[in-house]
Amino acid sequence: MSAVLAAQFLSAMADNALLFGALALLRLERYPDWTDPLLQEFFVGAYILLAPFVGPFADALPKGRVMLLANGLKLLGALGMCLGVNPFLAYGLVGAGAAAYSPAKYGILSELVPAPLLVKANGLIESSTIAAILAGAIAGGTLADWNVWGGLAIVTACYAAAVGANLLIPRLAPAHPLGQVSLGAILRDFWAALKVLIRTPDTRFSMTGTSLFWGTGSTMRFLLVAWVPVALGITSNRMPAYLNAMVAVGIVIGAALASKFVALNRADRVLPAGVLLGVGVLVLAATRQVPTAFVVMTAVGACGGYFIVPLNALLQERGHRSVGAGHAIAVQNLAENGAMLLMIGLYTLAARAGVAIVHIAAVFGIALSLAITLLWLSRARARTLGRQAGER
Repeated sequence: MSAVLAAQFLSAMADNALLFGALALLRLERYPDWTDPLLQEFFVGAYILLAPFVGPFADALPKGRVMLLANGLKLLGALGMCLGVNPFLAYGLVGAGAAAYSPAKYGILSELVPAPLLVKANGLIESSTIAAILAGAIAGGTLADWNVWGGLAIVTACYAAAVGANLLIPRLAPAHPLGQVSLGAILRDFWAALKVLIRTPDTRFSMTGTSLFWGTGSTMRFLLVAWVPVALGITSNRMPAYLNAMVAVGIVIGAALASKFVALNRADRVLPAGVLLGVGVLVLAATRQVPTAFVVMTAVGACGGYFIVPLNALLQERGHRSVGAGHAIAVQNLAENGAMLLMIGLYTLAARAGVAIVHIAAVFGIALSLAITLLWLSRARARTLGRQAGER
């Protein structure tokens, strides 16, 4: 578990620092402002294209070795960016590594710890991830203001260190070896897992919630980059990075609270925090002072951390019992990255159309709260119908 946490911290720190370095590189090379979110579209596109394959890949091999290979792809992408490869293509290669890394990272938890400790294990991995986001965001913004190329070189070195940490992860037996190795067999295997998870109420609920969360988180990064100069009058790379770091601090707090107070069979309790997440974004739209923005973003992060940890644990536990944790996380990645692609795409269209960033933030917050409220009502209705069916 310590080796997994170390590898995850280094890899996630580099991921988050690389984003701010890549954004600074786009400005240095005079790309239009509206192209910033396209970085994430290339990253997310790799996730979606590889979704049917990374789950079987993660379950068919020892997950520690899968994490090693995935971080190797990230290293190649960052190195390519340093060497002048098109930044969108290089970032897409990092996305391919991240796509392979994710099901192994989460799937290995259910193989290392028993079910009663899964929420706590998720709390540890999420805390490690968020600490990495905190360090990576601050380092990325600071290094981008210092020297774009030097910052990218340091990020590449972090990926190399993550590869080294992966070598310390114990070699576990494959969880769900494939019976056949062919494109058709893999696609059928993925489709079968997708149908099982969609038909199961708990996993469907979990995937919907986590998709809303990660779609929101990805869009918020770019929204903050555009919002800070308009609302706060600050044009450095540091301030959006610092606000992202405050979200990370809040997520650590929320994840710790969820680990302590939310049991796996009571994951519904996180839904009010999800509604408040959207309210926080709406409040941010009206914020004009730096101290207030820091408080709001910390609160947004705390709601997000409380919301996401039990939902991840619920999917891992139910998925591990039905289709294999790697398959479950791969399907989850498809849903989450589809949500990211949609939300970031809508944000990009609005920005290119000239809609004021403050108005975009306000509408985004309202839409998020409404979406999670609908999920809450749907979950309550499903539970009521389940109880009525049991009484017959």
